[in-house]
Amino acid sequence: MTDARHIEAQIYERLSKVIDPELGRSITDLGMIAAINAVGVTSQGDGDVPSYDVTVHVELTVEGCPLSQTITNQINGAIVSYPDAKLTPHIEVSSMSHDKLADLVAGLKAERKQNPFNKPGVKTRIFAIASGKGGVGKSSVSANLAATFAALGYDTAAIDADIYGFSLPKLFGVHTQPTNLNGMLMPVTAWGVKLISIGMFAGADRAILWRGPRLQRSLEQFLSDVWWGDPDVLLLDLAPGTGDMAISVAQALPNAELVVVTTPQPSASDVAVRSGLVALQVPMKVRGVVENMSWYEHKGERLEIFGAGGGRRVSDQLTETLGYDVPLLAQLPLDPDLREVGESGRPAVLNEDGALRSDALGRTFRELAEGLLHSE
Repeated sequence: MTDARHIEAQIYERLSKVIDPELGRSITDLGMIAAINAVGVTSQGDGDVPSYDVTVHVELTVEGCPLSQTITNQINGAIVSYPDAKLTPHIEVSSMSHDKLADLVAGLKAERKQNPFNKPGVKTRIFAIASGKGGVGKSSVSANLAATFAALGYDTAAIDADIYGFSLPKLFGVHTQPTNLNGMLMPVTAWGVKLISIGMFAGADRAILWRGPRLQRSLEQFLSDVWWGDPDVLLLDLAPGTGDMAISVAQALPNAELVVVTTPQPSASDVAVRSGLVALQVPMKVRGVVENMSWYEHKGERLEIFGAGGGRRVSDQLTETLGYDVPLLAQLPLDPDLREVGESGRPAVLNEDGALRSDALGRTFRELAEGLLHSE
């Protein structure tokens, strides 16, 4: 007959498969399981199946952890699905002591010590979304592309590197601050994307006048002081133009790939070329061009409100100047949904349930995402 000690050992093993959704590590590896106690109970109509009350003492990393219910549900599931006995779970939740949390954070930081995306063999594909000027929908493209990667099942992270004009929190409907674990921040997850932005912090609505080293330090903090785990994809929504942040990204993330966003008219496409030409000064490859607001669909007719050919002009000029193929990756319509739904806090490329739309817009972003990941 199965005894209580064996049950406790088996449950601990099963809980090693439960992953903390913020840290991306097993709750047993993180020391969150303080104790497991199994007590046999008298069977009532279950035949020869042994029955136990199982009490699990869980220590969360922070008091009032926003994902505590998710963790509790996973623990409950691991217990009740145990095949060799009838187990009734009782979950007792508390928070780690200050010393235990300090030791955990120190251990996690020791694994990193520096920017985790700038190490040999890193698997994360990094795409910096840039534009020559504001108003071309760069942040909308960034948000919808990130949401597409997540909807396709990729572990996706995004940094709002537009320190002056941050907009990703609004586009993802984020109104909370990152959880602070003794100086290590947990990114906020929305629509499957792990996000960080200066706009998530108190006082962010005030004008920010950072330049040079201080601006670069803000990016370094976003990279090094935030626990990202090991995402498949990292997107950076850059500020318009070719200023300090673009140079900082190239220095901190030389393996980043640039995606240039433009609109069809010459006034935008000519400036967009300059954004791509940053690659001549820094070790960053231009992956391609996205033309936004290419047309407006009206009664079955495509109206080219902003003219035509801007994306192709940028693609051709960058290909000629840089000496390698810089393709036109996608042309996106002027779609009111991109603004209206986006401003409501849901990337427009997603349905209300978080699944990728199956219409032309969804297919375009799917092709864009898959094309970026499968290119070299």
